[in-house]
Amino acid sequence: MRLFLLTALTMCAFAANSILNRLAINSGASDPAGFAVVRVLAGAVVLAVLVWVKAGHLPLRNHRRIAGAGSLSLYMIGFSVAYLTLDAGLGALILFGVVQVAMFAVTSMSGNTPQMRQVAGAAIALAGLTYVLWPSGAVQVNLVGAALMTAAGIGWAIYSLVGRSEPDALAGTAANFVVALPLTALALLIAGVEWRMSATGYMLAALSGGVTSGLGYALWYRVLPQLAPTTAAVVQLSVPIIAIVGGVILLGETASLRLVLGAGLVLGGIALAVLRLKPRQGV
Repeated sequence: MRLFLLTALTMCAFAANSILNRLAINSGASDPAGFAVVRVLAGAVVLAVLVWVKAGHLPLRNHRRIAGAGSLSLYMIGFSVAYLTLDAGLGALILFGVVQVAMFAVTSMSGNTPQMRQVAGAAIALAGLTYVLWPSGAVQVNLVGAALMTAAGIGWAIYSLVGRSEPDALAGTAANFVVALPLTALALLIAGVEWRMSATGYMLAALSGGVTSGLGYALWYRVLPQLAPTTAAVVQLSVPIIAIVGGVILLGETASLRLVLGAGLVLGGIALAVLRLKPRQGV
C-alpha cells in the first residue's frame, strides 16, 4: 500500500507539472523555452540546498551523471521546443507512446520479456489515452516537432531506467538537475527560442521546478527500484488523465463523456498490466 501511495503521489506531481505549464504558457505569462530553463534552475537550487544540508556535498563526478543529466536535458529540450509546433494533446501522445515502447523494448532486450497481460494492459491504456487526447478535426503533424517529442520520450525513458540504480534518490536527482541546467539553457539559446517571461511566469516555473519537478523526480527515483520496468512505464499513462481531471477541478475546464470513457480505459488498462490476479483456490 505504501508503494502504491508513493507512486500515486509521484504521478500527481507529474500531472501538476502539466497544469503549471499550461497555466503559464496558455495565459501568455511564459514561453515554453523560458519556462523550461527556470524550471530546471529552480529544481537545481532547491534540491542542491536540501542535499547540502543533509550530506554536505553533491555527487556531480559520477558516471551516472552522463546518463542521468544527459537524458534529463534531452527530455527538457525536446519537450520545450516540440510544443512550439505540436498540438498539446498530440505531443503528449507521442511522448508517452515513445516512453512505453522504449521501456518495454529495453525490458525485453534485458531478458525480462513482458507478459501478454502487461502488453495488453499497456495497449488498452494507450488506446484510452489516444481516445482522450486525439485532436479534433484535421490532424497536422509537424515532422520536426514530432521528432523532437520522440527524442524527449526517449530521454525520459532513459532517465526512468537509469533511476533504478541510483543509490540516493535525492542526491542523484539534485546532481542531475545541476548538470542538466547549463546543457538545457545552452541548447535552447542556440535554438534561438524567444524569451518572454512575466512575474507570474517566473513564479509558476519556479514552483514547477522546485516542487513538482525537483521533489517529484526525487520521489520517482525513490520508488523506481521497487517497480518493475513495465509497471513504471504503464503507470505513467495515468499522468495526462490526472492532469486533465486537475484542469477540470482547478481550472474550470469541461469534463466530457470522451474524458470519462477514455479515463476508464486508461485506468482499466493500467490495472490489467499492474495488478497480479491470484489464482482461485479450490473448494
